[in-house]
Amino acid sequence: MSYDALEIVSSINASLAASKDGRANVQGVLDTLRDHFRFSSCFLILEKRDDGRLSISAASGLTISEFRKIDTQADHGVFRKVFETADPMVVALDKSDLQLDFELASRSKLIASPVILADKPIGVIAAVTSKGNNLSAVHRLLGLAASMIGQSLRIERAVHNERQKLIDENSHLLQELKEKHDFSHMVGTSNPMKHVYDQVSQVARSNATVLLRGESGTGKEMIANAIHYNSLRSKRPLIKLNCAALPDTLIEAELFGHEKGAFTGADRFKKGRFEMAEGGTLFLDEIGDLPLQTQIKLLRVLQEREFERLGGTETIKTNIRLITATNKNLEEAIAKGEFREDLYYRLNVFTIFLPPLRERKSDILLLAEHFLEKYEQEHDKRIRRISTPAIDMLMAYHFPGNVRELENAIERAVLVCDSNVIHSHHLPPTLQTAEVSGTVTNLTLRSAVEAFERGLIQDTLKSTRGNIAKAARQLDSTERILGYKIRNYGIDPRRFRE
Repeated sequence: MSYDALEIVSSINASLAASKDGRANVQGVLDTLRDHFRFSSCFLILEKRDDGRLSISAASGLTISEFRKIDTQADHGVFRKVFETADPMVVALDKSDLQLDFELASRSKLIASPVILADKPIGVIAAVTSKGNNLSAVHRLLGLAASMIGQSLRIERAVHNERQKLIDENSHLLQELKEKHDFSHMVGTSNPMKHVYDQVSQVARSNATVLLRGESGTGKEMIANAIHYNSLRSKRPLIKLNCAALPDTLIEAELFGHEKGAFTGADRFKKGRFEMAEGGTLFLDEIGDLPLQTQIKLLRVLQEREFERLGGTETIKTNIRLITATNKNLEEAIAKGEFREDLYYRLNVFTIFLPPLRERKSDILLLAEHFLEKYEQEHDKRIRRISTPAIDMLMAYHFPGNVRELENAIERAVLVCDSNVIHSHHLPPTLQTAEVSGTVTNLTLRSAVEAFERGLIQDTLKSTRGNIAKAARQLDSTERILGYKIRNYGIDPRRFRE
């Protein structure tokens, strides 16, 4: 019997590329070989990764009882010998050590070839054939099929390992995020913050819509993170959108997505944040800045749990948990007609008010130490502590920018600090003038100007390492005038030198 080798190889290749299911593809190869060569049966034996035993993996033409018999005998005899020597074998079936009941066993032969991966045997491909076959040609083509299966398994295992690596990394990152946003890692022990923690604990594991309210910089996004990563949806995505960061013309496309050609510039299909957050949490910051037209569409999504992409007709169901945040007075916005009252009631299911930093003074030192540790590591500095005068200055300031302003102040202090202790002069000029910038009533224009000028000169001397001439050039002044002001303010340039 003659064979068209190219046709057989082409058929094997087509079977291996048929789908993403490697097991089904190997089954297709065995069926192809059996059809082309008219084998009684064809089967693949692979080494188990856990214990190294040989076991049948796929078969074509075997009855259930034959499959079981081969599986029990796969780890010894001819199959083990082919596996260990990596040499093909042809044996008469009736003279082999296999205790099988194949029909016409006396006129059949067993052909077995090793399956090699990275120069190492990983299994055996075998076939039962009648004497009418050209054994030499069958042997070569079966070996070629074994090689192709080996390469296919190599790719499949590489993809599996990479996928498992990504799954493990994703699981690890999710665990890190959950630990990072755990309540125990939140900084602040004041009574107002304890009340916030209690509320977060109450609402986190529910699906209730949450509205976070508070001034800018109070940590609304941090609380949104804590709610999500301590919820039942923590393994699903947390998608964020700042409603004030996009123009009115783009906000709907970002929320609901759009079809190709939906508007000028929409050159491709794009999913919206609702689709991206499917099964997880959608956090809409600055919800008070949402345009009225978009408010109507958002209300419909919350009521009906469905929406359409811009330019599309398909209705898409959505399953998300919504968290919103705002620093605006929504009640005043409703009175002015800037915010829909019905949407307000949809969002105002569970409201958490975040206190400004001036109402949680006892947390300032804790937060300052937390940010100090964070930024000394980030900027590779070794700073032991914050001096008492600097702490007094932090405690006296009213922090209109709240926690965000405190964090920025500490990072700046870490950057300009030229010793292992943060002193008052390392803090921003706005904090250095705290006693005359609103916390005390004896503010005068002269004292405010002098305090600002003193701080500016100190900052410049820090950046020039105490070089007065260079500082004068940076301040667009003369060395004589700057020297006069330095003496007048009692500034010692030597302390800024290395």
